[in-house]
Amino acid sequence: MVDRLSPEERSWLMSRIRSTETSPEMLLRKALWTAGLRYRLKNKLPGKPDLVFPSAKVAVFVDGCFWHGCPLHGKVPRSNQGFWVNKFTKNIVRDLAANSALSAQGWLALRFWEHEVEKDLVGCAFRVLQAVRDRCAETNSQNLGRQE
Repeated sequence: MVDRLSPEERSWLMSRIRSTETSPEMLLRKALWTAGLRYRLKNKLPGKPDLVFPSAKVAVFVDGCFWHGCPLHGKVPRSNQGFWVNKFTKNIVRDLAANSALSAQGWLALRFWEHEVEKDLVGCAFRVLQAVRDRCAETNSQNLGRQE
């Protein structure tokens, strides 16, 4: 299949795709903020999580279905399939490596597909809220045990 756009037009179009502050990410951020959770956006953690809860050591990712190989919605473009399959495979491997690196540093990585956030925002926000509360409770109980 031939691309209807020139290479310059395609390049410009692809450069407009956001990596941060996507619509699903913003929905989740607003829901968490409304629920009273405060988070950090800037971080140097592996994989560059979208949201970070440092005290609980919880990192949240909102993965786009196209870029991260969603099993339900991830479609390989018909043109230049070799490039895209390689690109998506590398993205998936990088995501798994980031999860492992975070886990090795004592962090919990939560990943949500963009369609999950859009269809079940309350459920996704609840999972984050529960993880943060559970991890903070673990940390507090460990700290109390050290003081005794």
